[in-house]
Amino acid sequence: MPSITSAVTQAEPAASDAAAQHSRRLSRALSLVESLTPDLFVPTIARPIRVKYRRLRADTQIKPHHHPWAQVAISTSGVIRLGVPTGTYIVPPSRALWIPPGVEHVVTMVEDADLRTLYFYQPPGHCGPGVAAHEEEAWRQCRVLEVSELLRALVREMPTGPNDGPTLSPEDLQRESHLSALILDEMRRANPVRLGVDLPHDKRLRNLCEAVIADPTRHETLADWAQDTGASPRTVARLFRNELGSTFTQWRQQVVLAKALSMAASRMPMAQIAAELGYSPSAFSAMVRKSVGQSPARFFGTH
Repeated sequence: MPSITSAVTQAEPAASDAAAQHSRRLSRALSLVESLTPDLFVPTIARPIRVKYRRLRADTQIKPHHHPWAQVAISTSGVIRLGVPTGTYIVPPSRALWIPPGVEHVVTMVEDADLRTLYFYQPPGHCGPGVAAHEEEAWRQCRVLEVSELLRALVREMPTGPNDGPTLSPEDLQRESHLSALILDEMRRANPVRLGVDLPHDKRLRNLCEAVIADPTRHETLADWAQDTGASPRTVARLFRNELGSTFTQWRQQVVLAKALSMAASRMPMAQIAAELGYSPSAFSAMVRKSVGQSPARFFGTH
């Protein structure tokens, strides 16, 4: 299985104050920490959703780990990056990432973040937030979801104490049960977002992909990128089609969208984001609309 740690560390453009702050943060060494006592937050039939809260500083990375239950990562403030063996995802406060049971993942703080991790009980043989059997297949893979104001508020209200902490009163347990039911309903209603950067198994192509993730504006053409791999542009193009099911241009657009999402979360003006990523404002708007079917303001949550 490919290593996922290297796929989630990258530098941000530095032509403005906000972008320069990104670069300074992400160029520093990461502080590695362990997953915090997941055994004290195991979801059960009686308590189907457990929430764990951590306030983590930028440059902190939670080491690769996995759980036998499903997980949702939500940052109520700050941007986080989640890496899985097949790709990497940017998660600002306007988004959440669903991670199915058993999937190894690593979490990196792009900015100081209030990280809330939701653990979901999954009945044997089932996957998803209580969806119908014919809808479960979509939940057996990582998916990025829009986070409504209601969902964010519900998550904030959930108890975050571990099993070895103070026992919840019957009233608090009943309240948690009501909140959990509403969270499940909001999860089922949440719109999936076509966002995430797939990573290949082929070593040459993976090295190229990680270089693009680190700095998508370094080269303009596939031929220029291919020079660093020792493979011809035709070979690289074929590998993209065979391993990732897309063209290089389509894949790179997903990288650009992920990077732009991180920059937008820092309240960088859209025109400046476009310029940082090598686009005119109109060309950037057209690319976003073509890729995700939404305006930049809608997609990046700045409307």
